[in-house]
Amino acid sequence: MFTKKNETTGTSGASSTTPSATSKPAKPAGAVSSTPAAAKPKPAPSVLSSDLTVTGNLVTSGDIQIEGTVEGDIRAHLLTVGDSATVKGECVADDVVVNGRVVGCVRGLKVRLTASARVEGDIIHKTIAIESGAHFEGSVKREDDPLAGKKKTS
Repeated sequence: MFTKKNETTGTSGASSTTPSATSKPAKPAGAVSSTPAAAKPKPAPSVLSSDLTVTGNLVTSGDIQIEGTVEGDIRAHLLTVGDSATVKGECVADDVVVNGRVVGCVRGLKVRLTASARVEGDIIHKTIAIESGAHFEGSVKREDDPLAGKKKTS
């Protein structure tokens, strides 16, 4: 009774099932193959909130934003130290933006101290920007590859 001819002519149970089964796999297959080929989505930055205290080292290949307190070294692609944040340890990243307090060495290809920044320690950088009002105690050293020394020891 249910043949290919009857499904096409309008048998309600077969015709409603057949097109939906055919169309569903085709659409996701196209979407799945085009999404990874087009561009990989960038993961959201990790955020440590202001009420969080971390004791230990943090390592990520992505971005991290610190709003709380970290007692340990931090390694990331982009490191942002928030206004209310305190980091006691070495900060190593391609890009470092300090709005809060850092007690320890800062290493980065690009280092930026905003007007609210408080840094007690050495800064090793390729490029640096220090806004008026930033507080900095330590030495500044420019290197072509400021991350090279840290990569060898990690």
